[in-house]
Amino acid sequence: MTTRSDAEPRSKGLLTPERTTRGVGDAPVTITRRPPGEAAAAFVRHYWMPRWQLPADGSLRQDVLEYPTANLVVEADSAALYRAQRGLTSRTLEGSGWAFGVLLNSGVARGWAGASVRTLPSALPVDRLPLAGTAGMVAAVRDRMAQGEESGAVDAFESWLSGLSEPDDDARLVDRIVAEVEGDRSLLRVEQLAERFGLGIRHLQRLVAGHIGFGPKWLIQRYRLQEAAAALRSAEPPPLAALAAELGYADQAHFSREFVAVIGSTPGGYAGMGRS
Repeated sequence: MTTRSDAEPRSKGLLTPERTTRGVGDAPVTITRRPPGEAAAAFVRHYWMPRWQLPADGSLRQDVLEYPTANLVVEADSAALYRAQRGLTSRTLEGSGWAFGVLLNSGVARGWAGASVRTLPSALPVDRLPLAGTAGMVAAVRDRMAQGEESGAVDAFESWLSGLSEPDDDARLVDRIVAEVEGDRSLLRVEQLAERFGLGIRHLQRLVAGHIGFGPKWLIQRYRLQEAAAALRSAEPPPLAALAAELGYADQAHFSREFVAVIGSTPGGYAGMGRS
């Protein structure tokens, strides 16, 4: 898989190497990532646009530990808002195709859906969002992507965005909370996060769960596990006990149990996958 990027996103997520089968050649998938325009940055973290071309007898599987927010994804035959999932998400690619993905800021999905994200299905069709002009936006994005015009697809999407109301104060607060957890590895407990923002714990829990679908404890865990996955896939993985301590776990056993519960592999086994 190859990636082109105008601005390398800070988010992590891809957990498995490309698991190809039956003789897939080099770079069966390319992913273009682009930052949003200035006005769109109130809604969008970045765009991700994969294209794949696999032989008839080939397939490729990717496992992802998602960034804690929703994605809006337009494909040739579907368009939906996908909320973050508790554990891994997996997809197996076959044949050829493309997708236009929009990684939203964490506070956006609730306003777009008109309901708490925790009540939403895993995938909500775009035409069920209480937003004007979605059909025209989807048609324009599909047309540009089918012609290989990724910049044009971004322009079409941002033209639609320009007609929407900006995220409200609660949504922007959630964006700041998520950014703080992402950027400050010393934040290991919900109580610390609540104190940092001057919020009661129950208020913090309702606010975060309503906008991203899970509470602040899950949010902190998600970043710890993404940090762990990145460290274990590095050229020189750290000792597990040292990694567990660095990420704030009480001991290696606690870290290993949490890693297995979410990733589905022991930390040592996961580290070995990257070198097999």
